[in-house]
Amino acid sequence: MLPWFDGLRDVTLASVTVRMLLAVLCGGIIGLERAYKRRPAGFRTHILICLGAAITTLTSQYLYLNLHYYTDMARLGAQVVAGIGFIGAGMILYRKQAIQGLTTAAGVWTTAGVGMAVGAGLYIVSVGATVLIILIQCIMHINCKLFRSRTQTVLTIVFACGDADNCQKVKDLFGVKKFHRAEAKRVEGEIVYTVTASTESAPDDSRIRLLLEENPFLKSVETLDSDL
Repeated sequence: MLPWFDGLRDVTLASVTVRMLLAVLCGGIIGLERAYKRRPAGFRTHILICLGAAITTLTSQYLYLNLHYYTDMARLGAQVVAGIGFIGAGMILYRKQAIQGLTTAAGVWTTAGVGMAVGAGLYIVSVGATVLIILIQCIMHINCKLFRSRTQTVLTIVFACGDADNCQKVKDLFGVKKFHRAEAKRVEGEIVYTVTASTESAPDDSRIRLLLEENPFLKSVETLDSDL
């Protein structure tokens, strides 16, 4: 690494202060992107995870170098990885035939890795990883054909079954081949279907409003991205 960081390698008051502040900064930068996209784990969560991982690594380093407890320094870090796994699992949801929260869970896990790098004194690695994470998060959300084809959008469509051809009309309107789930119930004397289907070419809000206006048998349409 760079020689001017050599004075911050040991566990001193100055190095501990720098590492903790850097952990807050890196976690906050990653969390801002997630908070901007209104994900479950946002600004404060990423700061706490990054700071907690840094403190754990610092503690392990201090026990080994300063108190001379000659034990496995990686033991505490391994528990961070396991603990973050439980947190990430709680963020992944399966709803309406779509999986939500995978990217956020992966981001939380990576943020813990950044915090461990900060706690170990790997300043260049932690800052570089933070920049890469932000670049990946931003680039992968660009609405271009390269990434659009990899994203499945789940549609929940409610329509009246007044005509036998309405099911096929719905498939043609939204470009779906089959329904994953269908429920029927009688509402005010007519049978209403609630169906779930996946499509790669999801309609935007203006398109949905236009379809609802032009097709009276459509009651409502909801969209849910499966890659979040």
